[in-house]
Amino acid sequence: MTVLRTSLRNLLAHKGRMALSAVAVLLSVAFVSGTLVFTDTMNTTFDKLFAVTASDVTVSPAEADASDETPDTGRPESLPASVVAEVRGAKGVAEARGSVSSMGVTVVDRANKNVGPTSGAPTIAADWSPYELRTVELVEGHEPRGPTDVVVDRGTADKHGLELGAPLRTITADGDFTAAISGIVEFKVTNPGATLVYFDTATAQRRLLGKEGVFTQVMVEAEPGVAHTALKADVAAALGDGYKVQTAAEVADEGSEDLAGFLDVMKYAMLGFAGIAFLVGIFLIVNTFSMLVAQRTREIGLLRAIGAGRKQINRSVLVEAVLLGLIGSVAGVAVGVGLAVGLMELMSTMGMELSTRDLTVAWTTPVVGLALGVLVTVLAAYVPARRAGKVSPMAALRDAGTPADGRAGRVRGALGLLLTLAGGGALWAATEAEKAGTGSLWLGVGVVLSLLGFVVIGPVLAGGVVRVLGAVVLRVFGPVGRMAERNALRNPRRTGATGAALMIGLALVACLSVVGSSMVASATDELDRSVGADYIVQNRMGAPIVPQAQAAVERTAGLDHVTEYRPVDVRITDPAGTVSKEWLAATEPSYVGDLRREVAAGDLAAAYAPGAMSVGSDYAAAHGVKVGDTLTVAFAHGSTAKLKVAAITADTGNVDNGALYTNVSTARAHLPAERLPASGLLLASAEDGQEEAAYAALKEALAPYPQYTVSDQADYKKDLQDQVGQLLNIVYGLLALAIVVAILGVVNTLALSVVERTREIGLMRAIGLSRRQLRRMIRLESVVIALFGALLGLGLGMGWGTAAQQLLALEGFGVLEIPWPTILTVFVGSAFVGLFAALVPAFRAGRMNVLNAIASE
Repeated sequence: MTVLRTSLRNLLAHKGRMALSAVAVLLSVAFVSGTLVFTDTMNTTFDKLFAVTASDVTVSPAEADASDETPDTGRPESLPASVVAEVRGAKGVAEARGSVSSMGVTVVDRANKNVGPTSGAPTIAADWSPYELRTVELVEGHEPRGPTDVVVDRGTADKHGLELGAPLRTITADGDFTAAISGIVEFKVTNPGATLVYFDTATAQRRLLGKEGVFTQVMVEAEPGVAHTALKADVAAALGDGYKVQTAAEVADEGSEDLAGFLDVMKYAMLGFAGIAFLVGIFLIVNTFSMLVAQRTREIGLLRAIGAGRKQINRSVLVEAVLLGLIGSVAGVAVGVGLAVGLMELMSTMGMELSTRDLTVAWTTPVVGLALGVLVTVLAAYVPARRAGKVSPMAALRDAGTPADGRAGRVRGALGLLLTLAGGGALWAATEAEKAGTGSLWLGVGVVLSLLGFVVIGPVLAGGVVRVLGAVVLRVFGPVGRMAERNALRNPRRTGATGAALMIGLALVACLSVVGSSMVASATDELDRSVGADYIVQNRMGAPIVPQAQAAVERTAGLDHVTEYRPVDVRITDPAGTVSKEWLAATEPSYVGDLRREVAAGDLAAAYAPGAMSVGSDYAAAHGVKVGDTLTVAFAHGSTAKLKVAAITADTGNVDNGALYTNVSTARAHLPAERLPASGLLLASAEDGQEEAAYAALKEALAPYPQYTVSDQADYKKDLQDQVGQLLNIVYGLLALAIVVAILGVVNTLALSVVERTREIGLMRAIGLSRRQLRRMIRLESVVIALFGALLGLGLGMGWGTAAQQLLALEGFGVLEIPWPTILTVFVGSAFVGLFAALVPAFRAGRMNVLNAIASE
């Protein structure tokens, strides 16, 4: 109890100094807790949606997948109406009803604006039936009663200002049609952001599936007392093979499994950034406790003199850490829930609707938050606690602080150099790797070892680097600048630890900037070398191009040619008899000029002759294929062909890598017309001198189809740059948490340093140092510490980025580009970070009473 009381008293006595450390713990725990609550809430939202929308048993075509779309035709697989009658006759069936739904649609308003979501959620078109009342409620108007009626969900109506009677045009693979809004529905459960439109059954069948009398699913309800698994078995027995029969739980699991990949990536990425913030927070806590221990050396010595043992002193500091961790963690968990709600609101602005009604705080979330916060705080305080326990009573009574350990500094320097060299060697091994998997392993080892090396050797480097920075930055400020430099050099361990906290975040920023810039430069370089087409027409979401839009492109004036690119699902048997599922790109001979592929063997133009094809070098190596070999190609839903390999393309770039080509006429010859895949994209080139006119005409021709974009090469490069830039901005935003914690570390270090130097500050003020000069001295000290951390971080990050780019070169991204404007901006920005961090400590130092400061112990 004595140790606990002492710890409580010390914690309360230094509560102002502990506050920033507690904030660091709070922020890190809040990020972890917020991530867990947010992803758990998303899981709850989708689980409820899947549970409500799934019938007891669902029957669908065997080829159907969770996306409800086939990759070739753009319309879902269907079942004949006779299946509904067969299901109704099965044992245990209370009701069976055919339903129609499709996600292969685009819906636009009277202004030709796509009313579908921009968050990646689908636009779903379905037929209206009483079954829909399980999930939605008709709140305005009436249900669709004919081909001119459509019902839309409330969220979409509110977002786009749609009212009853407003026309909506629906674009499908079978043509466009317009209907007026006859009703508006609201969801009974949370709609995560999908746009829903309902038609009457006959219209849905004819417009979405191409003919009446077919359905995409059969929804089956069980008789009372019949288990879902038993009903599934009875329905499957009645239908025989060729159908997918699933219980409600299996449908929900399938939907959750498709979603799980996205959620896991988001969850672990955010937790990774929280881990970085925790790592930075460790430096803050170590610095705080180290300085507090040094300032309480005389107090510790008195406790030792009256009988306190080393273990008691050690435990006292660790108990303070536990209390600090508990306070920060409890507050962090609470703030984390608020952060999750904020993330939900942010997602709502981006189109993904999440309701606070589904807010899920699992018992594991506060447990994980508390455990992490306390554990990290105790680990960070362990070394200062041991250092406090080792102080002898007489040494403490003689000194105002703990003496420096020269031998420890030499050991630290040697260990840091060893780790840095080992990390550099691993990074070099990554650049020399011949396979990406091996190189990635070396890169990971190199990043960890070099980071540890720089952290350990930081205090050793502080002396030299700070002197250089002082000569360049501080000397112009005269005596005040020199005093700021000496203050930064006074305790290299403290300066090194404070700079290291900032170093980690900036190293990651520099690394990702190099990788992102190199990817854009590599892709741009390859586009210049390989893409010969003037224009690319595609759907950004990857959906195929509907025939009417393709026809509009082909009719455009000023075009020399249009090349279609149709991905065909095939099974290929190689000369050894091995069967593999592949995508065969059915294009036209003009594709050879539209995309200039490097050829390893043969003639690519010959691959477009009747009965011919090409393969990629990776496929050729894996299957022992050479030019002149004949492959057996079975077209999905079509016939089987014998195709001769006329060329082998080199899989060395990153555009169309691994593609297998054949003439589109070959695909037409072996596929029914209704099974011929829609074009995944179109490539077009203008007639000589008509480039600008053709570009404008293409955009005008596709104006009725807002789901498609027309890009010339400049547009494509800009889009690529914007996409990478947006991704990097998100990453930088998440890294900002670590940088904020690092700034708190600089603030804490300066605040405690001011307290530590109270008497010295009083003496300097007494001999003529003005308040303004004192504040400037502290600000300059902060700037040089921030620049020290930035210099190490940016240098380390550029090394990581260069090694990572060499790995990317194995995947076709061969251009290394250092984004010097970004690097220099971050470096200069670090000086402003230092100025900002010094504002409060400098202000407090300037307000000190001179006589009281001189009289302080």
